[in-house]
Amino acid sequence: MTSNSQECFRILIVDDNAHAREGMMDILAIEPQFCVVGEAVNGQEAILLTEQLMPDLILMDISMPMLGGLEATKQIKDKFPYVKIVMVTVSDDITHLFEALKAGAQGYLLKNLKPSQWHEYLRAIAIDEVPMSQELASKLLLEFTSKTAARPQSETPLTTREREILERVATGESNREIAQRLNLSEHTVKNHLKNILQKLHLENRVQLTRYAFENGLA
Repeated sequence: MTSNSQECFRILIVDDNAHAREGMMDILAIEPQFCVVGEAVNGQEAILLTEQLMPDLILMDISMPMLGGLEATKQIKDKFPYVKIVMVTVSDDITHLFEALKAGAQGYLLKNLKPSQWHEYLRAIAIDEVPMSQELASKLLLEFTSKTAARPQSETPLTTREREILERVATGESNREIAQRLNLSEHTVKNHLKNILQKLHLENRVQLTRYAFENGLA
């Protein structure tokens, strides 16, 4: 496990494959901001180590023996809602992604991505500013519409401006892109997002996107 004297983002790696864990540790070791504080080989061990180590973020494999990543994610988020969980997999199957988001995961990483892409994505996860890619937003929309009939917009506590911003978040736009589109400052967009999250009792952009799709706001 790596360590660093300066404050860093504490990460727990969960994967039943030793080579996969070593690969993730090598990627994270390049960036001093990330500190691997533990390793688990299945979901049950992940739950125990989360309680012992209190990590900031968990890199969770989906398919593991004894207890898989999706069920482990649900149980960990129930007990430790502050923990950010990113599913790590070799598959870009939208069904896996959909299930991961329903389980409470904050993100989804493919194992074959370049280390620089891992670093950029995890840094964004750390500060809760991960934009939903437009490709991913489109896939999620198709997944929701294939599972449910078209529904009217639900009642929402959001103002008209907040709904406009939520719609843009659900299409995968970043804060800067939303600011430019709506002729606002980026700071104003950030504050609107904070209010939206608080009103809806949600934690991040991924959950906002799911909320928008489920409630006919996207």
